[in-house]
Amino acid sequence: MTSKDKILLIDDDIELTVLISQFLTSNGFMVEVEHHGDKAKQRILDYQPDLIVLDLMLPGLDGLTICKDIRHSFFGAIIMLTALDDDIDEVTGLEVGADDYLCKPIKPRVLLAHIRAQLRRQTVLTQANQQDVRRVSRGELMIDSRKRLVTYQQKEVSLSSAEFDLLWVLSLSAGEIISRDQLHLEIFRLEFDGYDRSIDLRISRLRKKLGDDPKEPQIIKTIRNKGYLLAD
Repeated sequence: MTSKDKILLIDDDIELTVLISQFLTSNGFMVEVEHHGDKAKQRILDYQPDLIVLDLMLPGLDGLTICKDIRHSFFGAIIMLTALDDDIDEVTGLEVGADDYLCKPIKPRVLLAHIRAQLRRQTVLTQANQQDVRRVSRGELMIDSRKRLVTYQQKEVSLSSAEFDLLWVLSLSAGEIISRDQLHLEIFRLEFDGYDRSIDLRISRLRKKLGDDPKEPQIIKTIRNKGYLLAD
């Protein structure tokens, strides 16, 4: 994380974006704001932010659609904001590629902590990615960190950025049990609070995309009361 990290706020609440923009700028970030969903994708392409804070409800395209549409080309972190009465749950946000999920009203310092955690995670994973390619699960699962490409039994598997990051972290300790606490700290750079379901949801999505039986998984195994294990 550096003082040059670029943040794009996509939210139609002008008062909120002014407050958050000023707060983040005072903490060393470069910040731009977009209020309209229909303009968001082009703004992302033009600005090339390191991290996006994306509201769910927007005029024009909604946040879920924007997140889903850009995930094939944007590999930075996406923090999704939702009001408590929005008709969405955490599962939906993570399924379309969000890295983090926060409910409004959100205090600027809390958002700042999550932004810093996501940027630290990106830095750590980028350093780990220098190992390039790993083959696990008896060689049937190939993970190419530079190309962010995953194949299983020689077939390409389409993963969101968040799903890829979790699989890569698991692969670095293939054959070993990793606790949920460890995974949460490695992915989010935040201590596990005992309630966050993000890791469990991503494991579930990974199993589904890999064709791993959720009742008797052979690729990503659940070790009762201990954590998860990626078969070596």
